[in-house]
Amino acid sequence: MAHFALNRRLAAEALGTALLLAAVVGSGIMGARLADGNAALALLGNTAATGAMLFVLILIFGPVSGAHFNPAVTLAFLVRREIAAPVAGLYVAVQIMGGLAGVAAAHLMFGEAVIQFSTTARAGPAQWFAEFVATFGLVATILGALRWRPEAVPAAVGLFIAAGYWFTASTSFANPAVTIARAFTGTFTGIDPHHVLPFMIAQCLGALAATQLFAWLLRPAETATGAAAGETGVRAEPAE
Repeated sequence: MAHFALNRRLAAEALGTALLLAAVVGSGIMGARLADGNAALALLGNTAATGAMLFVLILIFGPVSGAHFNPAVTLAFLVRREIAAPVAGLYVAVQIMGGLAGVAAAHLMFGEAVIQFSTTARAGPAQWFAEFVATFGLVATILGALRWRPEAVPAAVGLFIAAGYWFTASTSFANPAVTIARAFTGTFTGIDPHHVLPFMIAQCLGALAATQLFAWLLRPAETATGAAAGETGVRAEPAE
């Protein structure tokens, strides 16, 4: 894969996160307007648009920046020592800024007030645990697909988030930058700003748990020869 300069990688992260939030919030506004009060139908439209957009964004920006668009994903790669701490900090900063820009763009497209604050309550142990599960599953999906089928990452992530909208109580934010940005929309997809921090804590814990578990789970197994050698105190190279 070609190496891109840091400024281009940061631009890709900012633009990708902005487009992701434009899709999340914009499709939420469109869904709510067209569904005429049917929340399930509005959520279905929101789900389809978000999953599809994730597939596209990871496909086009993945070779440039890795297509994190998510501080929890950046945290996972920081723990894996696949991104340096200063670069990870810059990634997170531009992800948050891009997310806020994406929300503003969605509001402008639909004639909404650009600056809004959500009053949608999303709090309590069930919601926080749902965010832990959602982010754990997202990071597990990324790490597993990277290990076995790297070319399938865009589809795998899009499908997991689409499923997560429906099997988690929180509708699978699974992303601290998305959570912050969605506090600034009073529309269908918002979250009360007072409820943002517990979501972010649960998301980071889920990402860390998945990173640690999959570091063990996906570690190459020892060969039969290596296992036998291990019994005699000789350490063999792991099999691929």
